[in-house]
This record gives sequence, C-alpha cells and structure tokens, in this order.
Amino acid sequence: MQLFYDLKKSFRGAGFYGMAFFMKKEGIWQGMRAIWPICVGYFPLGLAFGVLAEKAGLSGLHIFFMSFLVFAGSGQFIAVSMLDAGASALAVILTTFMVNLRHLLMSSSLAVWYRGESRSRLSLLACFIVDETFAVNTSRLKAGAWSLTSAISASFFAYAAWVGSTVLGGIFGRFIAPSAFGIDYALIAMFICLLVFQLNGLLYVLTGLAAALAGTLAALFIPGNAFIVVGAVTGATVGLFLKRLALASGRKVRES
Repeated sequence: MQLFYDLKKSFRGAGFYGMAFFMKKEGIWQGMRAIWPICVGYFPLGLAFGVLAEKAGLSGLHIFFMSFLVFAGSGQFIAVSMLDAGASALAVILTTFMVNLRHLLMSSSLAVWYRGESRSRLSLLACFIVDETFAVNTSRLKAGAWSLTSAISASFFAYAAWVGSTVLGGIFGRFIAPSAFGIDYALIAMFICLLVFQLNGLLYVLTGLAAALAGTLAALFIPGNAFIVVGAVTGATVGLFLKRLALASGRKVRES
C-alpha cells in the first residue's frame, strides 16, 4: 500500500494520474525512438508465446494476466512448458522465481545511474525491466544523457507491446501449429541478437564466454533451470573482476 501511495503521489506531482504523466514529458519520444525495434521484435516472440500458451490450455484471459503481472519472457515460456507437463503450482512459482532473480541484479544496476531519484519512480522502472529493456537502457546510459523518464517510457512501451502480442497469439493460437514459422525458436533468437550487440569489446567477449561456460556446466550437473541464474551471476562477477583488473593496471577498458 505504501508503494501504491508513493506512485500515486509522484503522478500527482507531475499533474497526471497513471501512465498519462508521460505525455507532458519530452523524454517519452526518446524512449519510443530507442525501443521501437524491440517492440517490433516482440511481436513474433509474443505471438509465439501466446500460441504455445494456448496449446498448453491457457485461455486468452489467463495469457493476458500472466503477461500483465509477470512480464518475463523466458520465465513465462518456462512456466507454460511446466504447466503443459503437469507440474504443480508451487514448482512453477519456485522455478520462475529462480529464473527471474536476474531481474533484481538488472534493476539494481540501473538504479546506480539514477542516484537521487525518488524510490517510486525507480520502482516503476523496475516493474518494466527485462533483458531487452535492460540492454537498451544500459547502452543509452553509456552513450550519454538518458533521463529516468526516457528509461521508464521505453520500458513501458516494450511492456505494452509484449502484453498485446501475447494476447493476440493466444487468440489466434488455435489456427497456428506450435512449430510453424520457427516460433519455438523465437526466444532463443532474441537472446542471441541481444548478446551479439553487447559484444563490443574483449572484456564483453570474455564475460560472455564465462557466463556461457558456467551456465552450460550448471545445466549438465544441476537439475532444473538454476543454470540461468548461475550463468548470470558468473558473468556479472567475471565482468566486474576483469574491469577492475584493467583499471588497476592503468589501462583503459576497451569498448571496441
């Protein structure tokens, strides 16, 4: 309730209620220009999820509320596959919780760039942070000035595109085969593209290799989907270590 009160207060301070406060902010256009490629990419990905969810027995309303409340592509794909396999609700909740723990790391990382901002606005940004919005916001922050309003609006539009496309997939899923058009590969393709765009220096290549190796080994020896968390934590740790090592030796971290 306190968080809801803080969010409502921040909206009033801008002169609006709900998401409408963005419309008087210039940063909304920056956010839209930055995120539109992700929104376009979300359309086939969201359709793929909606189709798979419909085949697993979820209704359009179920799909809407899952995307509306969860907003975690990989976590939702895993949840649907587990439900389709007959897993219990507790198993689904615990698994998706572990898979989505990386969102805590991503939100904390972005919050460092916005010291002094209100907790309510940072909490709003955190609600819309997934791998794709984190990648876009991080690249923009490294490139130069990127306001919190731009970050929130970009992340929100990605969220809206995801919710809309998954619902459409659920509605028309009955007319599409689960493996048609390669939709079962859509999520993997999205993550590969995000990784390639992040590999703009030796440090990033080594970090990616460390995360891939740790995740692969964890997948071989640890049951379940904990390998995702292992890979993410290992990559973040190795990246931080290599960056500090380079700075301590007096060398500038290479970006290209």
